[in-house]
Amino acid sequence: MRLLFCDIDDTMTTGGLVPRETFDALWDARAAGLRVVPVTGRPAGWCDHIARMWPIDGVIGENGAFYFRKAKFGIRRIHSQTPRMRALNRRKLQVIERQILAQVPGSAVASDQPYREYDLAIDYCEDVKRLSRKSVRHIVEIFHAHGAQAKVSSIHVNGWFGDFDKLAMARRYIHDIDGVDLDAEASEYAFIGDSPNDEPMFAAFPVSFGVANIEPFLDDLTHKPACITHASGGAGFAEVVAMLIAGLDRPPQPQKKTTRR
Repeated sequence: MRLLFCDIDDTMTTGGLVPRETFDALWDARAAGLRVVPVTGRPAGWCDHIARMWPIDGVIGENGAFYFRKAKFGIRRIHSQTPRMRALNRRKLQVIERQILAQVPGSAVASDQPYREYDLAIDYCEDVKRLSRKSVRHIVEIFHAHGAQAKVSSIHVNGWFGDFDKLAMARRYIHDIDGVDLDAEASEYAFIGDSPNDEPMFAAFPVSFGVANIEPFLDDLTHKPACITHASGGAGFAEVVAMLIAGLDRPPQPQKKTTRR
């Protein structure tokens, strides 16, 4: 096993916090030679910090808009759009924002929005009273009516303009860093997530996991995780890391295929 991609919110976190077992698992993975790359809807500002401060290989943010990776000097940033294109899309998202706030009572712009470069995040349960599933669907419909993409995470509805997504950037990361194609080497990579916006990753990775708190969403998924952990949130993440480490005969070498997991 070369690398574990993982969602952050409600996969690595528990109750909005990164628990001790998550950080212990990250350090255990690094010691064992298992690389970890969070794949999140969280903003560029957060991802800059995560890439700098966490014991990880890199981070994919804003639902696949970019990846950041610590370099010899500073942070290497790989973007899917030019600054000009991002600025144009931002103006279109501002129109959508006004419509959502006017038409969906109780919705709010996510508190981390000032740190975003690509998308608009609408909070439906993180810092506001949880909205109904009907209201969440209405938010998605408004994004789609404007020609934007929209994904529902465990806390936000994220919308953006562009053809990027978590899976596309994960493929690019594997190609850029490991020099291989995901489809040809799929068994050497794993993913763990918790919500419907992780479905493309579950479909692409035969070695896939859902933390236990994904169960309320399973009926909404066509492509489900291959395995579901006993524990929820950060404890479930730690469970998967321990399982993958136990399957490593030795730290994986880039030029060799690992046959056990």
